[in-house]
Amino acid sequence: MGTFHTLLVAYDFSPDSEAALDRAIDLAKALDAALHLVHVFHPPVELLSPYEIPLPPSLVDEVQGAARRRLEEVTAKAAAAGTPARAHVRDGSPAEQIESLAREIGADLIVMGTRGLTGLPHVLLGSVAERTVRIASRPVLTVKAAPPASE
Repeated sequence: MGTFHTLLVAYDFSPDSEAALDRAIDLAKALDAALHLVHVFHPPVELLSPYEIPLPPSLVDEVQGAARRRLEEVTAKAAAAGTPARAHVRDGSPAEQIESLAREIGADLIVMGTRGLTGLPHVLLGSVAERTVRIASRPVLTVKAAPPASE
């Protein structure tokens, strides 16, 4: 296995993606690797299409702008930890956009959180991590957040 020079972190603002970011920051520091973060915005068009209601472009722009601002805050966290990062916001199918960006930036490793759903919730909700692992042309490290401590 070669050395990882460029890491791509898929970030959806969940505790699991936060855990993945923490792991990626540690790896990037240890390997002196470049760090990129991506958030993929996927508008729920399938919910609107039976009614033929187009999403107003202003709403899409507003959501993407909010995602970009939040992701910039996350990249500042990486920089404060000593690992500067670049932020990317994409629109479309999350797994496909993650793989596409990984190719564009020459990522050696994709790091992403996973909720670890099983059974019916997994069947109904699917898994971006699972789809990414299936289509990725490079290694994918999945990270699950530690469960909250019992009181």
